[in-house]
Amino acid sequence: MLVKICGITSPEIAQVSVHAGADFLGFVFAKSKREVSINQAREIIATLPDHVKSVGVFVNKDVQEIEEIAQEAGLDFIQLHGEESAQVVSQLTYPVIKSLPGTEEGLKKTAQYDAVSYLLMDSPPLPHAHGGNGTTFNWSILNGIDFSDKLILAGGLTPENVAEAIKQVNPIGVDVSSGVETNGKKDLDKIKSFIHAAKRTVERNQ
Repeated sequence: MLVKICGITSPEIAQVSVHAGADFLGFVFAKSKREVSINQAREIIATLPDHVKSVGVFVNKDVQEIEEIAQEAGLDFIQLHGEESAQVVSQLTYPVIKSLPGTEEGLKKTAQYDAVSYLLMDSPPLPHAHGGNGTTFNWSILNGIDFSDKLILAGGLTPENVAEAIKQVNPIGVDVSSGVETNGKKDLDKIKSFIHAAKRTVERNQ
């Protein structure tokens, strides 16, 4: 089970996530309380072991700007969290994670993005916002999908519900940000609990 901790803003949060077993760390390059600068991200990414991949999260940014930031920061993956088209994906030289809302409409769009490395299904954003709203969506709409090997589940996941989410949806990975925070700040104990819960669920099912 791949685990992505998103919204990394400090070396301490990154190291705790790595030691707990995270596979991906997400760095937000969009308007957000979790937004980081290129320098911040680069300094943290430089300390990561090779097996932990860095993901830059972008919302409707120009392809050239995304590429420049990715190169300067040392990113491994690009996550597109806006209304980016399949054409944008094809222009990027980095592997892509495309976020889509966990709705019937979002599911219909998945076929357009067959070139991406992963499809991240998230809770639908609030009006005039991007990214999930910190609540779960109806996981049952993912029953019978044909892209489980690319599916990263997000949206309202917490240390308490991630095991059940994995059992119901059987994704290849899970993604969390606000679900491992307390009062809007990353909670180191919640990060550890989330990763351990996700990894243990898969071990028990094998």
